[in-house]
Amino acid sequence: MFTRILGVAGASLIAAAPAIAQQPADALDALTHPHAGRIAHYSSRDTTGGNADFRTIAPGETLTLLDHRGAGIIRRWWVTIAPRNDRQLQRQLIVRCWWDDESTPSVEVPISDFFGVGFGEWRQYASAPMNMTSGGYDSYWPMPFHRHARLTVENRSAVPVGAFYYNIDVETVDALPDSTLYFHAQFRRTTTVAGHPVTVLEAEGRGQYVGTVLSMQPLHGRRLWFLEGDERVFVDGERAPSIVGTGTEDYFSSGWYFDTGPYSSLYHGLTIKDSLTGRISAYRWHIPDPIPFTRHLRFEIEHGGTNDAPGTDYTSVAFWYQNHPHAPFPPLPADLLADSTSRVLRFPGVIEAETLISDARVTAGELQSQDMAAFESDSTAWSGGAQLWWTLARPGARLTLPLRVAAAGRYDLTAWFTRAVDYGNVRLTLNGRALTPIVHGYAPDVSPTGPITFGSVPLHAGANSLTIEIVGKDSYAHGYSDGYLVGIDAFRLTPASARRRR
Repeated sequence: MFTRILGVAGASLIAAAPAIAQQPADALDALTHPHAGRIAHYSSRDTTGGNADFRTIAPGETLTLLDHRGAGIIRRWWVTIAPRNDRQLQRQLIVRCWWDDESTPSVEVPISDFFGVGFGEWRQYASAPMNMTSGGYDSYWPMPFHRHARLTVENRSAVPVGAFYYNIDVETVDALPDSTLYFHAQFRRTTTVAGHPVTVLEAEGRGQYVGTVLSMQPLHGRRLWFLEGDERVFVDGERAPSIVGTGTEDYFSSGWYFDTGPYSSLYHGLTIKDSLTGRISAYRWHIPDPIPFTRHLRFEIEHGGTNDAPGTDYTSVAFWYQNHPHAPFPPLPADLLADSTSRVLRFPGVIEAETLISDARVTAGELQSQDMAAFESDSTAWSGGAQLWWTLARPGARLTLPLRVAAAGRYDLTAWFTRAVDYGNVRLTLNGRALTPIVHGYAPDVSPTGPITFGSVPLHAGANSLTIEIVGKDSYAHGYSDGYLVGIDAFRLTPASARRRR
C-alpha cells in the first residue's frame, strides 16, 4: 500500500515509492519523517571555482539544464536571467521537459508563461507552487520520472542571453510506482473568432488537471468584455460539460473584472491588469481541487458572454498530471511576441480631468480616477482611458478644478463628460461667470457625451477656477436614489485668436 508524496507546495499529486517513508497529509509535518532518498543538485555554477555562475544562450542555441538517469522527482527549479525583464527573451526562451526518454516533450512553454506570468513580462507574485520574487523565477511543482529526465531552454529570439542562472533539485529514489503520473505543461495561442470558444487543453489518457495561466488582450481597443467568458470542462467524452463557470474572473476566484487590480495568493492571483493595453494575466492552481479524468479531458473557455469578443489575443498554459503516452501538442506559434502598444485614445491638446484630482476641491461627495476600459468599444472611448468620477454628492454640491493657461486672453472652452442612468445634471461656472449649456447626465448606457462647447471665455494667466455644480437630474433617472454621479473626461482650451485665423 502506498501513501502520497507531498510537493513543497502541499499538493498531493503522485504516489510515493516503497523506499520513501510514509508521510502525513501536511507538508510541514512531512519534514519530521525521514526521507530515504538523496538530493541531486544541478546548477549553472562555475565549475572552475570562480564566480561566473551562469551560462550564456546565443540566438538559436539550446542549453541543457538537466540530464538525469535513474528515478526521481524534481522538487525545486529556480532561474534568473540577464538581460533582465526583456520581453523578447521571456516570450521566446522555450522551456522543454522530457520524461523517461519520450520522443516529444511533456512541457513546452515560453519561460515567463511557464513560471506564471503572460506577455513575456516579469511580475512579482507568490503562490503555492510557482513564484516570481525579487528577480527570480521559482517552481515547486513535483515532477516525477522513472528512468530519465531532461530539461532544456531554447533561445528563439534574436537577443543573446548574457547570463542564465539556474538551480534544480532532484529527490532521487530507487523506484516509483507504475501508477505515478507525469507533470505536463502546454502553451497555446489563438485569436478569438465569433461563435467559437478558446481551447486551453485537450488531453488523452488518465490524469488530473491542476492549473491554468491565462493571458488575454483585445487587438483593438481595450474593452474587457472578453472576461464575460465561462470556463467549460468536458471529462471523459461528455457531450455537455460537467463544469461550467460564471465568468473568467470568477474562475480565477476574483470578481467585477478584477476591479481592485493585481494581487497574489496561494492558489489564484492576477499578475497583470494593464489599463493602457487592456491586458489581463491570471493564474489558478487546482491543488485542493484537481479535476480528474480517466480517458479524456477538454478544457475550454468562452470569450465574451456568448463567444462574442472576436479579435482578442488569448495565450494559455495548462498544467496537468497524466500517464504516458500523452496526446500530441499543438506546434508553438511562429509569432510568440505580444503587442505592447497602448490602446488608450488621447484627444489632442486636452487637459485630462483625472489629472486634476490632487488640486480638486468638493463641498460634498468623493472623487476618484475611474478606469473606463470596461465601458469602451470600437466606437466608444474616453481620452486617456479614464475619467474624473464624482460620487456620493447631491444637488447643490460643487466641485472646483483649476484650469491653467500660460497667457491671458480669450479661449474657446470645450469639455467632454460621461452619461449613465444614475448621472446628474451639472452647471459650469468659470471665474464666477456662469456658462451654458447645462450638461445633462442621463443616458441608458455608460457613454461619453462627445465634445460640448461652452463658447469663448476670458482667462487670466495661471490657474483659473472652474466650478461644476450639481443642479438635479432628468426624470428618467428619478428611480435611482444615487442618481447624481458625475463623470468628467477632459477639457480643451483653444485661443480664440487661433480660431479666427483659421
